[in-house]
Amino acid sequence: MTLTTQFYTLIAMIGMGSYFGATLDTYQLFLKRSKRKRWIVFIHDILFWIVQALQVFYVLLLVNQGELRFYSFLALICGFAAYQALFKKGYLIILNAVIAICIATAAFIKKVISLFVYKPVVGVIKMLIMISRTMLKGLFTFVYFIFRIIMVVIKVVCSPFVWCLSRIYKLFPISVTNKVEKLYNYIEGFIKKARNSIYRFFNTKNKEYERRGEWEA
Repeated sequence: MTLTTQFYTLIAMIGMGSYFGATLDTYQLFLKRSKRKRWIVFIHDILFWIVQALQVFYVLLLVNQGELRFYSFLALICGFAAYQALFKKGYLIILNAVIAICIATAAFIKKVISLFVYKPVVGVIKMLIMISRTMLKGLFTFVYFIFRIIMVVIKVVCSPFVWCLSRIYKLFPISVTNKVEKLYNYIEGFIKKARNSIYRFFNTKNKEYERRGEWEA
């Protein structure tokens, strides 16, 4: 190993010692040991030291083909000590300032997105839902009204036929009229059940939309 290579190795290891000090402070700041479980901290520590060792070996590989000498450890310690004595305070001030700026920027972006994107979209969706419910309520009311009109018209139109059939019905024998009455009662009961079911359906839907409208208001 030439003297120039040794000098480059010494400078590189001093730089890596300072870099190691900066990364260690950054790691400690983001890790927050008191708020994490011990086994998580243990795994993070192992991964951190493995990454640092690989970085040191990679720098040595670039500088002197990966030869590790005793003075390399001394240079690392000197670089770390230089960082602790000269650069640590200023680095932590800059790091905390950068973190504070990033947090403030993220909060500002979140507020902007909430104000100009999220709230308008939510407002439009709520308005569309309200319009849809109002239209459905009006549609159910209209269909229910038309249904009642149709029932009244059918009743009025069929009343003469019913009167005529009742007169003719009285001319039949009693045995026939009894069977006809049973059939008529069965059909009438079925029609009443169907009509009541339809009435209950429309009334239930109208009440549901009224309750939803009161709840939204």
